[in-house]
Amino acid sequence: MERVELASGIALAVEDTGPRDAPALVFLHGFPENHRTWRHQVAHFSDRFRCIAPDQRGFGASDLPQDVSDYTTEKLVGDVFQLADALDIGKFTIVGHDWGGAIAWLIAAMGQGTRVERAVIANAPHAAVFQKLLWLDPVQRKASQYMRVFRDPGNDDLVRQYGLAPVLLKALDWERPSPMPDDERAALMAEWADPARAFAMLNWYRASQVVVPPLDATYELSADFRTLPLPKIAIPTLVVWAMEDEALPTCNIAGLGEWASDLTVIEVAQSGHFVPWEAPEAVNSAMEDFLQRC
Repeated sequence: MERVELASGIALAVEDTGPRDAPALVFLHGFPENHRTWRHQVAHFSDRFRCIAPDQRGFGASDLPQDVSDYTTEKLVGDVFQLADALDIGKFTIVGHDWGGAIAWLIAAMGQGTRVERAVIANAPHAAVFQKLLWLDPVQRKASQYMRVFRDPGNDDLVRQYGLAPVLLKALDWERPSPMPDDERAALMAEWADPARAFAMLNWYRASQVVVPPLDATYELSADFRTLPLPKIAIPTLVVWAMEDEALPTCNIAGLGEWASDLTVIEVAQSGHFVPWEAPEAVNSAMEDFLQRC
């Protein structure tokens, strides 16, 4: 890992592996993890790609600004383009999971035709599809109530005293057991115990403009509802979706063709939300085929 200072002044801890003159893959992890989300993919592809896997701001060994305003979408997206600039990378393929995938959708939309050549998204919703589902789909709305817990300042004393873990236990009631190795879990638990890091991680949710209605709100779109004014993505886009994801059910892949014209969707059976390390062989195979073809 190396620390890379961005033009904004934020410093990110970055794993930068593989030939420096090879095509670049930029891997973005999600909540509540770090760059290790992509350990199997970096190991698989770093012999022929430059694999760049940062701890995003607020996570891991990167800077932990504490204001909610430090985690607005434009700043999170800006971090990725500034990281590419700092590493002297002109064009790249963006790869993202969970929150990293949500940011990757935006980076692909904004950078297509200039900086971003391809996009790989693993179990991360497109913003326009997701917001509509939260209003209309009972399954997605129920699955997303944890976001309301993460945003609730009534939990702040718990975070100050114990870090992130008790809030995760309070918010998430997933039935599927996690197959995470003990050493990886222990490393994450150590990070979650730091209240400053815990608040930084929660700020990703608190700064987001996504509206999560309560369960008793009506299931209809208001007359003034508008999807986000995002351009359709024309670059080759691979979506890998774990079919047993309890946070992001399969309704999220139904409307993606409206937002990506060159779209490949690979469904991964018998995997939960953390598909990059729950089903690494399936993810690697899907990416291998996609990167060779596109």
